[in-house]
Amino acid sequence: MANLNDFIMSNIDYVLVVNKDFEIVYNSRFDEKMGNDPIETTDKKYKNLFELYPALGRNNSSIARTMSTGEVVFNDMQEFVDIHGNVYVTQNITFPVFKNGKISGVVELTKDLTTAKHVRDKQDYLRAMNGSVTSFSAHHNGSEKVAFDDILTLDSEMIRAIEQAKLYSHHMNPTLIYGETGTGKELFAQAMINYAAAPKQKIIIQNCAAVPENLIESILFGTTRGSYTGAENRKGLFEEADGGIFFLDELNALPYHVQGKLLRVVQEGTFRPIGSNKEKRVDVKIIAAINIDPMEAIEKNILRKDLFYRFSSSMIYLPPLRERKVDIEYLIDHYIDLFNDLYGKHALGISDALRSLFLGYSWDGNVRELKHVIESMVSLSDDSELDVHHIPLYLHNKMAVIEQVAMGANGKNINVDQDSMEVGTAVPELSRDDILNQLHEGQCDLNDALHGFEKALIASTLRKVNGNKTRAGKLLGIPRQTLKYKMDKLEIQDAES
Repeated sequence: MANLNDFIMSNIDYVLVVNKDFEIVYNSRFDEKMGNDPIETTDKKYKNLFELYPALGRNNSSIARTMSTGEVVFNDMQEFVDIHGNVYVTQNITFPVFKNGKISGVVELTKDLTTAKHVRDKQDYLRAMNGSVTSFSAHHNGSEKVAFDDILTLDSEMIRAIEQAKLYSHHMNPTLIYGETGTGKELFAQAMINYAAAPKQKIIIQNCAAVPENLIESILFGTTRGSYTGAENRKGLFEEADGGIFFLDELNALPYHVQGKLLRVVQEGTFRPIGSNKEKRVDVKIIAAINIDPMEAIEKNILRKDLFYRFSSSMIYLPPLRERKVDIEYLIDHYIDLFNDLYGKHALGISDALRSLFLGYSWDGNVRELKHVIESMVSLSDDSELDVHHIPLYLHNKMAVIEQVAMGANGKNINVDQDSMEVGTAVPELSRDDILNQLHEGQCDLNDALHGFEKALIASTLRKVNGNKTRAGKLLGIPRQTLKYKMDKLEIQDAES
C-alpha cells in the first residue's frame, strides 16, 4: 500500500487529468486563471499526452502505469521533455479514477523540481536537455537499445534502407536520412548509433528545431568568456561528442549561417567557439535527418547546397507509408496485438471494407498516424472485428478524396482522359453510404482505382510543366524523389526536358 508519508511535496504546482484514451482533460499548466504564462496555453492543441510529451514511453510514464494497473504510483524524480524540447524534472503522485468498477482516467499531482536542479540561466537550461533522446522511446516503447531488427517492415525499399544504414554506421562519412514526418528517421538514427557501438557518453542528440536560433550556435560550438554579456567558457556539443556520434535532427531548421560553420566541421573537423580565435579539432560521426526532399530544401534556401553535397555520398531515403502497402497491413496486425495487450482488449482484425480504406488512405502522418489510429480504435471498442464506424472522427472527415476515387472502380467515370486532364480535376462525388456499401459488397477494387487515377494525374501534371519533375512535385505536393519513385513504379515515361 502506498505510504503518503513518503510523498514529500509541500505544495502542488500542477494538476493533470487524463482520460482512459490518454487525452488531456485538464492541465493547470494551461490555465491562465491559475496565473500561468499565456504562452504555455498554446499547448492546448496537443490533446494526447504522448504527443505533448513525446519523451514519455509506456514503461516510464506514471500515468500509463496507473492506467494499466489501477495502483497509486509515486515518482520521486521523473524527467521528460515536451514537444518544444523543454525539459522538466518533477515529483508526482498519480491516482486512478474509477467508474462502474473500471478505470476511466487518472489524476496526477505534480511538484516541479526543475528549479531544484539550480539551472542558472536559459542557456544552461537548454544544455541540460541536450543529448536527451526524446522520440525514440515513444516509437519503441521506451527501449534503451533500438536495433535494426526492431524496425518493423516487409517493404523491399525499407529493407534496402536498413542495409544501407548498417553499412553507413561504420563509415565516418556524414549520413543524411530523409523522409516525411513519421517515417522512422529517428528510429533509423538510433539503430545506427547502437549498431556502431559508440561509447554511450560520446553520443549526442540534438533537435535543431527545439532551440532558439540565437542560442543554437553557442550550444553546438561552445562559447568563450567575454564573447558576449554573461558568456563563460563552455564546451559545445561537438566537443562533447568528440570520438563519438552526433545526431542532428531537423537539420533544415539550423540557421543558414550556422550550417556554414557545420560544413567546416564536416569537411575539416575543426571549428571555433564563439568569441575564440583558436581552432578546435574533433573526430565526430555526424548523422542528420530532414523531413523534406533535399533538393526542395535547397530551392527554398533552408539547406546549403555545399553542405548537402558533403552528405550526398551516404544518403538514406525512407518512403512514406502510403507507398508501402505491404507494411500497412503488417503494421495494422502488429499494433492491434500491441494495444490488445495494453488495454486488455480482444480485437482479432479489421473488416475488408476498412482494410480497403486504409490501403487507399494517404497516411500523411505515416507510421506514427497509423499507430495512433489503431490505438484509438482498439481502446474504444469491445468488438472482435474493427470496422469503418470505429475510425476516429478526424479520419472520417478526410475520406472524401478516397471515396471519390474509389467510386470509379464501380465503373462510373473511371476513364480519365490523360491528354486533357488538368491538375486538380475533380472526380465526381459519390455519397459515403454508396461507397461503403460498394466496399462491403465487394464491388469496389480501390487499389486498381487509385493506381489508375494516380498514374493519370502524375502524367498530366508532368505534361503541364513540360516534364520538369521538381515543378511537378510542387504541384502535386510531394518531394521530387517521391515523384521519381512513383514514376518508376507506375512505369511513367521520363519526359523531362
